[in-house]
Amino acid sequence: MSMSRLSFFFSFFLLVISAVHAEDPYLYFTWNVSYGTASPLGIPQQVILINGQYPGPNINSTTNNNIVLNLFNNLDEPFLMTWNGVQQRKNAWQDGVPGTNCPIPPGQNFTYHFQVKDQIGSFFYFPSLRMHRTAGGFGGLRINSRLLIPVPFADPADDYTVLIYDWFTKGHTTLARFLDRGRSLGRPAGILINGKSGKDSNGNDEEPLFTMDSGKTYRYRICNVGIKTSLNFRVQNHKMKLVEMDGSHTQQNVYDSLDVHVGQCVSVLITADQEPGDYYMAATTRFTKYILTGTGIIRYTGSNKPPSPAIPDAPVGWAWSFNQWRSFHWNLTASAARPNPQGSYHYGSINITRTIKLVNSGGVVDGKRRFALNGVSHTDPETPLKLLEYFGIADKEFTYDVIKDDPPAPDSPITVQPSVIKAEFRTYIEIILENPERSIQSYHLDGYSFFPLGMGAGKWTTESRKTYNLLDTVSRHVIQVYPKSWTAIALTFDNAGMWNLRSNIWERQYLGQQLYVSVVSPARSLRDEYNIPTNALLCGSVVNLPLPPPYTI
Repeated sequence: MSMSRLSFFFSFFLLVISAVHAEDPYLYFTWNVSYGTASPLGIPQQVILINGQYPGPNINSTTNNNIVLNLFNNLDEPFLMTWNGVQQRKNAWQDGVPGTNCPIPPGQNFTYHFQVKDQIGSFFYFPSLRMHRTAGGFGGLRINSRLLIPVPFADPADDYTVLIYDWFTKGHTTLARFLDRGRSLGRPAGILINGKSGKDSNGNDEEPLFTMDSGKTYRYRICNVGIKTSLNFRVQNHKMKLVEMDGSHTQQNVYDSLDVHVGQCVSVLITADQEPGDYYMAATTRFTKYILTGTGIIRYTGSNKPPSPAIPDAPVGWAWSFNQWRSFHWNLTASAARPNPQGSYHYGSINITRTIKLVNSGGVVDGKRRFALNGVSHTDPETPLKLLEYFGIADKEFTYDVIKDDPPAPDSPITVQPSVIKAEFRTYIEIILENPERSIQSYHLDGYSFFPLGMGAGKWTTESRKTYNLLDTVSRHVIQVYPKSWTAIALTFDNAGMWNLRSNIWERQYLGQQLYVSVVSPARSLRDEYNIPTNALLCGSVVNLPLPPPYTI
């Protein structure tokens, strides 16, 4: 072999080795969180801005990117940001909820550092303390597939984020006082799309939110970032091809409209195949006695034709929504950044080691309204649960497993205390979410995706397992529970940390309808969980304590 060819192969070998060992790319952000004034429903009110924007800026990332985000809190109260659906593998330290992180004090900053590893799809971020979410501070977070991973549809002409949500005209501090004094939030004042109601103060259409070129196809990432209301989303005269939800590629069914429950995101492809003009997007309340609709305009490039005033009605009843959920299936042949490529993770054949049945309820405790799971209404201790556990002083401020795997009798009193369930590392657990109430529920689990196995009316029994989808249910991190119905999910608890299972109905979350799941690796190894970050904020009981010995390989 000639020296030139030897040199070429040696250089190529070094290139391959360097590529293998190259660190994944970093994305850097600096965010200033501040108050501002906006009038989304024609009434000036205080909102939370990120870098002067309401809603906040999109985070546009790619699988395995490292995100380094320096957040400055310019509010007059503590603040935390959480990343809805980003799994934070081995890294609960960056989860940004009161059970894991000390709040960022006013006038100070904190740098989040996490990796969007083994994920693709549509997510969002939002403030997790008190009622901040009702004031804004949220925005889209997308994780694109790496170029080496084929996506099961052609590249769209553009990629749009659509944030739909209910909105209250009372400020977040006023809403918090309502709940603290035992009042309900009541009905929202309106529905917004990307911070707009669709009409100005004179009742005229606002400027278009998006544009499309005739004949081209666009991706719309639709997230319900609200606090209370399921919404039905549709686009006038256009079909929607569902391609992804909550980080999983789906079978590509076509829909006229989609129910998007609180905390959920879906991606659809929409082709500009109609006569050039303006067309309404509409988001309408579901499962409520009142009907509220927010609109936004999609404009074909160069159009001067106004939209038709006839907006298709939203569907009625929960059976329609339930049947739509049954039509969702995982795309098992699509490559994706996930631990189970090509659908090889056969979740239906894994033995269930434990079943936890959680029933939501409401009541009055010491003259104040509370919500609970299995009779326990969660309250956060002064020191985050994760820090108490890490420093070895958990027994001083809370007790594990005050919630049992089966609910108490329906007339049992509600107790108010920290609620933490211990889950054995790497066990496959079935969780039944049973809703005896007339309102719809929505639940999210931090740090994980799970498999929604089945849903049904009434109470769950072991016979309900015969109705489970054990082949291709869509892996996701948020799931609804219909009125007087149950939903069953299952997952392997293989992500060490302290993780929040909460109601997405923020009034209920605020008043206790949540818990934490403690997943501890017996090995206490860096293979399973990262050490506490050097910049971690400390508060409460751990401020003056020495750091425990670090985990090692």
